[in-house]
Amino acid sequence: MIKPLVGQSKAPAGIILRGARELAAMREAGRIVARVHEAMRRSVRPGMSTAELDAMAEDIIRSHGATPTFLGYHGFPASICTSINDEIVHGIPRRERVLKEGDIVSIDVGATYKGWVGDSAWTYPVGRISLKAQALLAATEGALWAGIEQARSGHRLGDISAAIQAYAESRDFAIIREYSGHGVGREMHEPPRILNYGLPGTGIRLRPGMTFALEPMVAAGHWLTKVANDGWTVRTLDGSLSAHFEHTLAVTSDGPMLMTIL
Repeated sequence: MIKPLVGQSKAPAGIILRGARELAAMREAGRIVARVHEAMRRSVRPGMSTAELDAMAEDIIRSHGATPTFLGYHGFPASICTSINDEIVHGIPRRERVLKEGDIVSIDVGATYKGWVGDSAWTYPVGRISLKAQALLAATEGALWAGIEQARSGHRLGDISAAIQAYAESRDFAIIREYSGHGVGREMHEPPRILNYGLPGTGIRLRPGMTFALEPMVAAGHWLTKVANDGWTVRTLDGSLSAHFEHTLAVTSDGPMLMTIL
């Protein structure tokens, strides 16, 4: 889950460096999120409602002694976000939202375990999808990995942002600019704000122990957005398809360490 963009992230104030013990604890939260995504990957199919996916995710999170981070967050009414087709983020699971052949659905999952947060999103095809949708998913996932590769000690925050932007735009897709990645740890949203566009060599210098959620959101059309009447669901303004991929990671002296994998 993400917050709307308000200004640029410049100051390192409030950024916390985690030690090995804290990273290990945070890694457990990430594994729980990864287990949810494994279940989502197996379960997403035509005819399934997003409410069913939400119930399944909550059961998995709670069965591992964690709580759904999103549930109740600023009043959000579900345990996961399910955003379909032109919906970018924050889609609310509902019984009447039934997946159809050819849809794409972005599923954002957060779990809090012993005070630590794991946060990850993935966009899944529903049955057979169009070549354009396939290309969008590949470009967005590739942009995430390009950003992760730059999350190294001594690099700068802008190196991550620039890599994400360059990867997506080189494939003729648009980076959503009104929403961004973020620091994560004890809280779901911590400093710094991590743009999905920018200039290399700018921003704060990365240090071991920093923990981030990188999450490119990419559109097949224009990057402008609108918020639906439910006050949560964010859509592309032009109705074009959008995808969202996210991992929580830590900067270490040996390179980026992914938290939200098994």
